[in-house]
Amino acid sequence: MERRPLIIITMGDPAGIGPEIIARAMAGGELLDVCRPVVVGDAAVLKKIIGEIKLPLRVNPITSLADTAPEPGKMDVIHLNLVNLATHSWGEPDSASGTAVVAYIKRAVQLTLLQEADAIVTAPINKAMINAAGYHYAGHTELLADLTQTKEYGMLFVGGGLRVILVTIHLALKNVPEQITEAAVLKTLRLAYRAASSFGIDKPRIGVAALNPHAGEGRLFGNEEWDHILPAVIQARAEGIDASDPLPADTLFYKAKNGHFDIIAAMYHDQALAPLKMVAFGNAVNVTVGLPLIRTSVDHGTAYDIAGKGCADPSSLIGAIKLAAAMALHRTLRTREDR
Repeated sequence: MERRPLIIITMGDPAGIGPEIIARAMAGGELLDVCRPVVVGDAAVLKKIIGEIKLPLRVNPITSLADTAPEPGKMDVIHLNLVNLATHSWGEPDSASGTAVVAYIKRAVQLTLLQEADAIVTAPINKAMINAAGYHYAGHTELLADLTQTKEYGMLFVGGGLRVILVTIHLALKNVPEQITEAAVLKTLRLAYRAASSFGIDKPRIGVAALNPHAGEGRLFGNEEWDHILPAVIQARAEGIDASDPLPADTLFYKAKNGHFDIIAAMYHDQALAPLKMVAFGNAVNVTVGLPLIRTSVDHGTAYDIAGKGCADPSSLIGAIKLAAAMALHRTLRTREDR
C-alpha cells in the first residue's frame, strides 16, 4: 500500500473561520483515506470551536511529527501556545493574531523543508494583521517565497475542471498593462509547465489569455499581445513548451473547460478568478507554484463575519488537502522515475 502523505495544515487567523473549517474537515474522517493530516496552531482555540459547535473530535497536542498517529475522531496538533484564550474573540483579530499566523507558517515550512512532512495546506490569514505585527508581506505567497528563498513563483488556481495561473497577482487594474512584459509572461509559462508534473501531466497544453478584448484586434485595442505576450509564447515554444497564441479570454475559458487546454495563463487576477469562481465557488484551491515544497490553500478569506457561528463551509479546505496529497504522490512517483 502506498504511504499516505503527511500534510501539515496551518491554523490561519485564530479569530477567523480557519479553526472551524479545520475542525469540520477533520471530524468528517474522509481525509484519513488520502493523507495523514497534522495541524500547526493553538490547541486551545481548536478545542474552543469544537466545544462550541459540538463536533465529535478530540484534540491531541503533540510536540513532534514523530508523535502523530492519525485516527478517526482525533486531531493531532503541534501546539505553539501563542493565543491568550482569555482575550480571544471570534471575528476580532489583532496584531497578536498576525504574530501567531506567521509562527504557524514558519514552523510548517521548517518541517516540510526538513522532509518531515510532504506538503503544507494553509487556512486563511489577514494580511493587515501580519503587517501590523511587523511582517511586511502582501500575503501567504510572498511570505512563503521569502522563507524558502524562492525568486520565481506564481499563483495557480484549480477548480471546476480548470487550472489557471496568473501573470500578475494583486495589482490595481490600471497598473496591469505595464506589468505585462515578455519576461513576466515567459516566467509564468515556465512555471505552468513545471507545475503540470505535480498534477500528473507530462506535456501540458497551455492556453494563453490575451490582455485586451478580441486579443487586441490587430492592435486596434492595444499592443500588448503583439509586443509582449506573443514574443514570450514564441520563446516558450523554443524551449519545448506547448503554449497557444494569445487568445480572447471570453472563449479561452470555454475551450479549457471542454478539454482543449490543461492550464490557462491569465494576465490578471479577475480575468482568472471571475470565470473560475463561477464554476467552482467555495471549492477552488489556490496552489503556490515555484516553491521547493507543495503548498495549497483555500480560495477564501478569514470571514470574520461568520467566525465562531458554526456555519463555515470546509469544502475548499478539504479540496486543498486532497489536492496537496495527490500532488505529493505525483512528486514521489516522479522522483522514483528520475532515479
